Amino acid sequence: MYKSILVPIDGSELSDAAIREAAKLATELGSKLVLFYAVPQYQLPPLAIEDEPKRVLAYAAQNFNLAGLNVEQQFTVSNSPYESIIEAAKVFQCELIVMASHGRHGVSGVLLGSETQKVLTHSSIPVLVVR
Repeated sequence: MYKSILVPIDGSELSDAAIREAAKLATELGSKLVLFYAVPQYQLPPLAIEDEPKRVLAYAAQNFNLAGLNVEQQFTVSNSPYESIIEAAKVFQCELIVMASHGRHGVSGVLLGSETQKVLTHSSIPVLVVR
């Protein structure tokens, strides 16, 4: 059904929940997981642009039950994370996006995260939102 699943992550607890759900789904379906971190350009100082996403991706790959799964790790720095998430789904030929209802970005994530809302609004492929 879903050969490849994109999982946008940001290191938050809700993001971790999305990884867990995506891993369960990938295990049941034999899908590949693409862990993807779309780092907002304004969020990190220039010296941490590559270090932070690599750290978050490595943590995700090591600390969740992903053994036996085909897992790819990717990141990009973007002024528009939602567009990067949608583009990554196309580039990596993902048929499903599994993401958290909101991340760690304060007021913008009170009801439904602004990036999640934008992905839901603009994505042409299915999006599973994990709360």
